[in-house]
Amino acid sequence: MAIEVRPASVYDDVAAVIGPKKPTSNVCFCLSYRLRSSKENLALAGPARGDRVRELCHETPPPGVLAYDDDEPVGWAAVHPRADTSFATNRKIPHVDELDVWSLWCFRVRPGHRGEGIVHHLLTGAVEFARANGAPAIEGYPVDNCDAKVDLTMAYVGTRRAFERAGFTKAADTTSVLNRFPRVLMRLDLD
Repeated sequence: MAIEVRPASVYDDVAAVIGPKKPTSNVCFCLSYRLRSSKENLALAGPARGDRVRELCHETPPPGVLAYDDDEPVGWAAVHPRADTSFATNRKIPHVDELDVWSLWCFRVRPGHRGEGIVHHLLTGAVEFARANGAPAIEGYPVDNCDAKVDLTMAYVGTRRAFERAGFTKAADTTSVLNRFPRVLMRLDLD
């Protein structure tokens, strides 16, 4: 298994990892935090969600990174400048300073590939992607679960330990809670 992480610019590959099984479903499609406007997020229904993701895949930078096992997309990480996400105005996730940081907020690993270290590859790839696009720092908002089991549907934000293994350090507490676990702001300076 040789995992390669690439920018998420191929819509079909993004849809294979985070898209719904039925195109008419109203699943997240990783837009909840990516769109600055909750009004836009709520207005997108069914195929319109996929159409919006397709648009984002053609933007510079694209909406995240994908992990590939050979040419098969097996994992996703959403990473983008915080200023272009709902984290720009999120009251529960603090701003540490005025740097134009990037946010890393969602991981998805396809069934059949979990437990293979894909999240580690995605974290490393997201850091390199942000660095290559001029980010001065990157931050994530994982749960601080103290090694307790996190429900699979809520594990999308990552864990503090995974971020620490990738070189991030805790920069702040948040008032956000997910699956009964507090979320912390983890940060890695890229300069």
